[in-house]
Amino acid sequence: MSAHVLAVGEALVDEVRRPDGTSAEHPGGSIANVALTLGRLGREVRLATWLGSDARGDLVRGWLAESHVGLVEGSDGAERTSVAVATLDDGGSAGYDFDLTWQVPARALQDAGAGDALAVHTGSIAAMLEPGAAQVRQVLEAARATSTTTYDPNARPAIMGPADEVRPRVEALVQLSDVVKVSDEDLAWLFPGTDPVAVARDWQRGTPALVVVTFGGKGAVAVSDAGEVEAVAPSVEVVDTVGAGDSFMGALIDGLWEHDLLGAARRDALNAVDADTVRRLLDRCVAVAAITVSRAGANPPRREEVGR
Repeated sequence: MSAHVLAVGEALVDEVRRPDGTSAEHPGGSIANVALTLGRLGREVRLATWLGSDARGDLVRGWLAESHVGLVEGSDGAERTSVAVATLDDGGSAGYDFDLTWQVPARALQDAGAGDALAVHTGSIAAMLEPGAAQVRQVLEAARATSTTTYDPNARPAIMGPADEVRPRVEALVQLSDVVKVSDEDLAWLFPGTDPVAVARDWQRGTPALVVVTFGGKGAVAVSDAGEVEAVAPSVEVVDTVGAGDSFMGALIDGLWEHDLLGAARRDALNAVDADTVRRLLDRCVAVAAITVSRAGANPPRREEVGR
């Protein structure tokens, strides 16, 4: 099996409801969006997910295949394909309601420990919703021996439960991860009244080599042993924010691959990453996310749209 990224988590259908009363269905799901971004950026990526053998599942499978995302064996075992209803406000920001089930295909744990995945990514619903959440933790634990582990909490308060209960679970996963990307909105929910960059600093003192906080249209801040680096997001007309953070995450993994910083054997190099490299990574990530928010749904750019 060739070098690749293994993404472990939800793929579903986003039903997007707009302020004018119109709606449309788009394939999505946080982890699927990350995998899709990587596929569109030309990376080999496999997704371990939980889809039904139904029309919505066919929609998701076709969407993934068009962007060269492979599915891990057993990812079609669900009784039905999950649905997220995204209700947009006048500014294009989305609130979510969910009808979903989640568990990790048995093959994913085997693949995580096989040594061929340069990176294993997870987060969001998949890392919190049982019975899959406990299996996700097993995947990360197994992957650390051979792979870079990456995590995005991408909180969904409507289904994850109270922040006080979610916070220790998130922080446990942070400490299994080499790279963490988290939004300022997630941190405001998990740590109300706390400076989000201060939380990133605290997390980075543990296992992660790199913690990146995103601030929507304002850009992002990365914390590493090299210090703090800030990137300003390009100014674009926002259609909606669906999938923006996920495309940022996919671009971050892609950039780490580009700089030969993926894989357990490169962990020391990742821990020693310099500020100039982090700045280049962030600039690319905010550019990718800006393209995503300029069009409807989770529709990240392809490599030719952003250059190398």
